Amino acid sequence: MLFHLLYPFHTQLSALNVIGYITFRTAAASLSALAISLLLGPGMIRALRGFQIGQVIRQEGPTSHRAKAGTPTMGGLLILTAALAPTLLWADLTNVYVWIAVGTTAAFGGIGFVDDYLKIVRKDHHGLWPRYKLAAQLLIALIVGLVLLLLQQQGLYSTRLVFPFFKWLIPDLGWWYVPFTMIVLASWSNAVNLTDGLDGLAVSTFAVAAAAFTALAYVTGHRVFAEYLLIVHFPGVGELTVFCGSLVGAALGFLWYNAYPAEIFMGDVGSLALGAALGTVATLIKQELLLVIVGGVFVIEALSVVVQVASFKSTGKRVFKMAPLHHHFELIGWSEPKVIARFVIVAIIFALFSLATLKLR
Repeated sequence: MLFHLLYPFHTQLSALNVIGYITFRTAAASLSALAISLLLGPGMIRALRGFQIGQVIRQEGPTSHRAKAGTPTMGGLLILTAALAPTLLWADLTNVYVWIAVGTTAAFGGIGFVDDYLKIVRKDHHGLWPRYKLAAQLLIALIVGLVLLLLQQQGLYSTRLVFPFFKWLIPDLGWWYVPFTMIVLASWSNAVNLTDGLDGLAVSTFAVAAAAFTALAYVTGHRVFAEYLLIVHFPGVGELTVFCGSLVGAALGFLWYNAYPAEIFMGDVGSLALGAALGTVATLIKQELLLVIVGGVFVIEALSVVVQVASFKSTGKRVFKMAPLHHHFELIGWSEPKVIARFVIVAIIFALFSLATLKLR
């Protein structure tokens, strides 16, 4: 909005030329998101407490978590507000990629909102039935996949799949790109959701991944950098840098209140939306497979659940003391802050390695 209001006057006031630069608007969006989170946080925490919207703790979890029952939840509404509002303020709203990212993130947040609401009303950690939640996720992802296919027919997108480490391995999936998109968005939405089990864990590791994608979105939209790095280039996709910057600022602002001991939890409205945001950006900039490295912590967390369930159903034995993996480390004696700090360190290593792979081809 500010981009459209102010930039047309850059010919009269040269100082407004800076608004035309994606780097400036990304920084402005990030700072705006951080400010919104910090300013609205206390009021939202008071409001959630006033409405008695508190976290319901599952009985199967670590006993140390039961003291957290009643902590205000659905803080993902704060993250979404802080991330989407600056995007709409600073991004080019004629850009179709921005609207796909914003719409998908908000839609998955809507699924999470319904899930959280049902948990609170029922006073039980079970919200939407898993089959209904997954069906809703796949439906939204199906729509996104079809939109991308339409853009591909207009020359605004590519259904080719880029493999890290390989220059020329770029198969065209064609119509198969639609189910592939559905898998990417649903799996990443749930992966972040599974990681949201300790104070500040999901949002801090997400901030690291979002920061990496801020850089990736920028180089993808920059013709010279894209050609040098041999990555797929779309002229308008660089505008997603503003969206990613907003995500980073919103995540850091929320972490201020979500850090151990948490004053507020994000709930599914936050975790499902953030996972979908990562998956959507990765898809739009053609780094779907690199996302596995960028978000390595989320992959490990999700795989720990898959391995645990598969092992228990097939042999009756558990591989980990508890899944997701962060609970396993809690039960072997690591304190919650130590688990969080070490997972963030691993997330940073994954993010840095993912950026290095751009030249390892």
